[in-house]
Amino acid sequence: MKRSASSDIVHKLIAAAAWALLAFIIYATLTSIEKRPELTDGGLYKAFFPLLERIGAYGVLGLLFYFSYPRRVLFVSLLVSGSAAILEILQIFVPDRDARVLDALEKVAGGVAGILAAKAILALIGYGRRKA
Repeated sequence: MKRSASSDIVHKLIAAAAWALLAFIIYATLTSIEKRPELTDGGLYKAFFPLLERIGAYGVLGLLFYFSYPRRVLFVSLLVSGSAAILEILQIFVPDRDARVLDALEKVAGGVAGILAAKAILALIGYGRRKA
């Protein structure tokens, strides 16, 4: 089925947003802790927000990539989960950062949640169904 020009533009914008978010996540993951962007500057919620940032960032990443490539589930799953694992391992080489298995698992969980959410949204709107 051929897409309209406007839906093609929207699809390209979503794909560009997905790749831009991945680039931002790479920067945020591999930069020094002083230069790393944060949602908060301290206080009571300081321990909670890094968890929310990890799950949320990879959730949005999984959502955007699945919207961009809905017929390439394996590619999207490997890209999102693989980037989480590889970037966490690469933190070993950043002097003031540390790699943790739990952080990687939180990121993968966020990515999987985003992919599943995108899949559910597309199923609800009937994307990919053949018209009778």
